[in-house]
Amino acid sequence: MNVNIKKIFFFFLYVTLFLYPCASTSAYILQGPHILQLMLEKIGKPKRLLVEQKLTIFSGSEFKNQVELNETLSFFSPGKFRSDIVSDNIHRTIIASKGQVISLVDGNFSEYFETEFDFYKDFFLYNSRKLLEARLSLLSVDINISSFGRFEGRTAYVVGAIYPDESVPQVWFDKKTFRPFRWIIIGKAVKNSGDHFEIRYHNWQKKGRIWYPMFIEFFQNEIKVREIKVINIITKPSFKKNIFEIESIVPEHIPVLNTAKDQQNGVSEVKKTIERFKKKYE
Repeated sequence: MNVNIKKIFFFFLYVTLFLYPCASTSAYILQGPHILQLMLEKIGKPKRLLVEQKLTIFSGSEFKNQVELNETLSFFSPGKFRSDIVSDNIHRTIIASKGQVISLVDGNFSEYFETEFDFYKDFFLYNSRKLLEARLSLLSVDINISSFGRFEGRTAYVVGAIYPDESVPQVWFDKKTFRPFRWIIIGKAVKNSGDHFEIRYHNWQKKGRIWYPMFIEFFQNEIKVREIKVINIITKPSFKKNIFEIESIVPEHIPVLNTAKDQQNGVSEVKKTIERFKKKYE
């Protein structure tokens, strides 16, 4: 009789010490929307932000071929963004405002076709939980799924996947700081849908009340293809009037297309501009 009582006692002790904590741990994983809210609160939500950075584009094996470009990013909340690259070979401006995006390449206007290389800025451009949820959902990140994960020794909240599944779009947030450090982009959001594209954020530093990553890497099928090194950050810049206003810029750079023939010519010119941009920039 005493033997049976001991067996029962140790059985319940095993359940209490080993099985119950596991169930309890999984029950306390934060939900995706809550993680996004905490992330925005931790990194800050600037009304205006200016970032000066060096963009390096790699090609060829062992980084033998590379192009370095100086780029300036301008953020104006809510939802206004501008990128300017000025070099000897190219002058390119991208403006996003009121749901529209345009590009000026060497003074020629064209529609801008966003790629996965543009997504890294989204945590600062969409700086409310509602906007960020909508943006991530549009890029196929299921914010209703979250789990714990580990990457290079770091414990993280994974939004969009059940760890260790990396076959679906997902964002990784440091468990202690809630700052994002890994974004896996797969599927229709990637230019070549079969590719595994990844953005990694490093060396977050505080500027005023804002946290910002000073080094960002871009990987395609585990090969680094680009990197960004931040040179300077201004948290309360003064912007010139109308620099985010598409309406004030478009009429100066695009003709009015009245006929079907004109429309075809216009589309052809846009394609030529994009191809010229690709040859110089990509």
